[in-house]
Amino acid sequence: MIGSRMDRSSVAGRKERTITEVPSDMSPRTYARIGGALYLVIIALGLFGESFIRNRLIVSGDATATAANIASMEPLWRFGIAAEVFLLLCAVTLTWIFYLLLRPVSGDLALLATFFNLVSMALEAVIQLNFIAVLFPLGKVAYLRAFTPEQLAVMAHLSARLYSYGFGVSLIFFAGYCLVMGYLIVKSGYLPRVLGVLLQIAGLCYLTNSFALLVAPDFESRIFPAILVPAFIGELSLALWLSLKGVDVAKWQERASGLRLQVP
Repeated sequence: MIGSRMDRSSVAGRKERTITEVPSDMSPRTYARIGGALYLVIIALGLFGESFIRNRLIVSGDATATAANIASMEPLWRFGIAAEVFLLLCAVTLTWIFYLLLRPVSGDLALLATFFNLVSMALEAVIQLNFIAVLFPLGKVAYLRAFTPEQLAVMAHLSARLYSYGFGVSLIFFAGYCLVMGYLIVKSGYLPRVLGVLLQIAGLCYLTNSFALLVAPDFESRIFPAILVPAFIGELSLALWLSLKGVDVAKWQERASGLRLQVP
């Protein structure tokens, strides 16, 4: 009987635990600043991969030139793949930090946002295989002699091209993440509302660009990359704010104190 009473007491104690307890002695501001630093790393790696590797090596509409560039700078191409994988590792950690910071607003919506981003990251991880597939036709193995150099160049170019579409699909789910996150930030009270609005604008820009890529590629080529400039501004603003300011700890704790974890 005593043991069962102690068990019931333990369960009751767990019911009183706040839903927003952070898993260590670090304050929400510390988590926010770590998240901001990770966000800046993600942005920097994304810009590096796009501007200094893919835009440098992939020649639009010219499979032969693309294959020649990648074959002559294979170490750079492989470094870009490794950088993208490291970016995803940072993104997983950042997603967890955002969940911790924003679940005082709504645990259900914070979880929904997390699911959106997990799907986005899973898709992005899978489509990284296309960058590895680019290298296979450019190898020196004997069986590749069954193809002409032009055919091998086209295969490599198509693998690189497929990445653009796969990444566009992953951004649709990331757009959902931005829209939900932006709403939570607007409602939070411990982060500036304007950051939430900017993040929602970013989500709308990603949705527009990705669906245009799938439905009307010619239209997408006319609006890209200008359509993503507001998205860049929104994400960079959030990353800088978190890195430099963090969150208003007093308001975060006030919001967190009103929520209790209901254990069945």
